[in-house]
Amino acid sequence: MTRSPRTQRIVSVWFPDLAMERWRQMISRYRTAPDEAAPIALTRDGPHGPIIHALNGTALERGIRPLARVVDVQAIHPDLHVEQADPPGDQAFLERLTHWARRWCPWTVSDADNGLILDTTGSAHLFGGETALLRDMIQRFAIQGLTARVAMAPTRGAAQALARYGAASTLCDDTDMAPQLDPLPVNALQLEAETARLLDRLGLKTIGALNAVPRSTLMRRFSGLSADRNPLILLDRTLGRAADPVNAPPDAAYFMARTRLAEPVIDPVPYLDGLAQRLCRDLAQAEQGARHLRLTIYRIDGEWRTVDAATARASRDPAHLVKLFDGKLDSMDPGFGFDLLTLEAGRVEPLCLHQDRLDGTRDANADVAALLDRLTARLGAQKVTWSTWSESHKPEDVETLRPALQTEPSAPLTLTVERPIRLLQPAEEVQVLYAVPEGPPSQFRWRRVVYRMTRYTGPERIAPEWWKDRPGTRLRDYYKVEIEDGRRFWLYRDGVVHDGRGGDPRWFLHGFFA
Repeated sequence: MTRSPRTQRIVSVWFPDLAMERWRQMISRYRTAPDEAAPIALTRDGPHGPIIHALNGTALERGIRPLARVVDVQAIHPDLHVEQADPPGDQAFLERLTHWARRWCPWTVSDADNGLILDTTGSAHLFGGETALLRDMIQRFAIQGLTARVAMAPTRGAAQALARYGAASTLCDDTDMAPQLDPLPVNALQLEAETARLLDRLGLKTIGALNAVPRSTLMRRFSGLSADRNPLILLDRTLGRAADPVNAPPDAAYFMARTRLAEPVIDPVPYLDGLAQRLCRDLAQAEQGARHLRLTIYRIDGEWRTVDAATARASRDPAHLVKLFDGKLDSMDPGFGFDLLTLEAGRVEPLCLHQDRLDGTRDANADVAALLDRLTARLGAQKVTWSTWSESHKPEDVETLRPALQTEPSAPLTLTVERPIRLLQPAEEVQVLYAVPEGPPSQFRWRRVVYRMTRYTGPERIAPEWWKDRPGTRLRDYYKVEIEDGRRFWLYRDGVVHDGRGGDPRWFLHGFFA
């Protein structure tokens, strides 16, 4: 059989147990995996509690299905072993597989959350033919502990349908594509559940039955659906009547400068400036800026040592990047010397070329970012912080400190009520000597000093957050209290008499006014 040289050859790789197999690989590193004979379920959060995300073979044999509520399944199967799923980790793993699969062809893309699409047109002969290519894929994925079903067809839709619903390692050509697809269920077209149920009620259970229906009838019935949901358009794409190209994502940019030395040396500092200049030159050509740097020295004994640095904003200023390593290289152990150094930008961001100000003034934001970089490099990321605001009625939760390199500063907070200029963290308990009924104490002792109140305002009641309310959490009544010498304090009474949430109310000093 002779095939046109322009015929596309698309491979679909489907991992039916990707989440479960990756989970077993992860836990095997630090603990013993449960027995495969026991039903195992991976769960994730649902709208009404945890739901089933993935199952092992034993659980599937018992009739347990994904998306079921965990509490309902455990009521029927009390021996179900439940573990937490990691969908973001699974997706990141699949993205790495997408680039790793380019060993077979230059065009690869992820398929939903458990598959890959490869455009192998013109590359099968490099692996001994199409059959050998599919066999090599299955074997290499099996080495990684992954069960893969593969199929090759002239279109993406046909390859997906055959990989999921056809025979194992199916090879499909232009001439036999329709006969191989006709017996498959309409779900093989990647239809939405509602559309698949409608076609099933109409008696259109297979792709062949759907293809036999007049096109005008299908178009009138599903004209309101988008192209990715319309069964007629999906059928045309599967059978090659409409284009469905594979738009593969580009490879991630990799920026690294290296220096090879004629003989081993001990001090990397003299070579750091040249590395930074070459790295920044490459970044400038790509209009990128570095956010994370890693300096690596390769010792002559086969070992290596690394030092990391980060920036608050994208930068490709060689002098600034070199300063980030001040004081850090002293702790590197060069051993008997090293003969290779590399400086790589592990994380980059777009940084367009920009013109300096015409008046000759400096960019204040750039100066602040450079200062944050140097302070963080010297003191550590957790020591250089700034305040961010959060929506909370509890005064102590309104302001939080976040690392300056990982967050942006918050906009100024606009308050509708007066708040102290300083809060005590945590609030300090005071002893009440005499309290005004349903009001603040006329006298109180704080840090062994007695204070007499002259006037006050309040109360301002702050209730606990209902979504975090716990048994024993009490209401707070805040008072602004002025003492004899004019100083003002912010006191609150923790609890109300006879509220059923503890004993007598307690008084606390929470802040100071100007």
